[in-house]
Parts: sequence; structure tokens; C-alpha cells
Amino acid sequence: MFEVRVEADFSAAHFLKDYNGKCENLHGHNYKVYAHVRGSELNEGGMLLDFTRLKAALRAVCKELDHTNLNDFDYFKQNPSAERIAMYIYDGIVTSLAADGIDVKNPPAGQPKLYAIDVFETDTSRARFIAD
Repeated sequence: MFEVRVEADFSAAHFLKDYNGKCENLHGHNYKVYAHVRGSELNEGGMLLDFTRLKAALRAVCKELDHTNLNDFDYFKQNPSAERIAMYIYDGIVTSLAADGIDVKNPPAGQPKLYAIDVFETDTSRARFIAD
């Protein structure tokens, strides 16, 4: 099994509507995001998935979120937790790569599959979305 990982970052504000504590107030983070792809077969060039394509897809989704108030996105249902942000980024990468003819959500056996998205709010706090 092979795995590749790319990373990107973005800055955004949010608050958690259904939270009792300081995070219910508007605040911001400098998020770091990792996208993990796994598979057992390499292409003719010896790669699982071209880093350039995966980075472009990840960075495009992060650009949508950069310097925004995440609560303004209907997707997050007024609670843009790191977990929901990770799922949003997963969905965005899947959609972006599908437009290029690359199915990383339900690929044939051995082909690259978008396995996990890590979203760090701080260096010590991470949420992960793992695809089934």
C-alpha cells in the first residue's frame, strides 16, 4: 500500500453556535490541512497520484475558505467545527478531481483513494475525516 500526502493552509473566522464556552464567540484560526491518498497500484510514471493535481485540488478548496467567516457557509449549519471543515474539504477535492476524470471517492481496486483529511486548528488540535 502506498500513501501520498499534500498540505495547504488558510485563515478563517468562526464561532460555534451550540457550544458553551469561549469558542461560542467569534474567533479565528490559521488552519493547516493535510490530504491523504492511498492505493496499491502505481501509474506508468511510478506515482500513485501526481502531487501537482492533488495540491491544486486541495488549494482550490482552501482558497474558497480563506479569509471568510465560516458561519456564512450553509454547509456548516452554523457550527463550522474542524470535523465539518474536514468533510467540506474532502467533498471539494473529490469534486475537483472528478472534473479531471479522477475518481478518488470510489476508485477501482488499487487505484488512488482520498483516504483522510486532517484539519489542524492549532499545532496540537486536529480533526480528521476518514472516507469509508
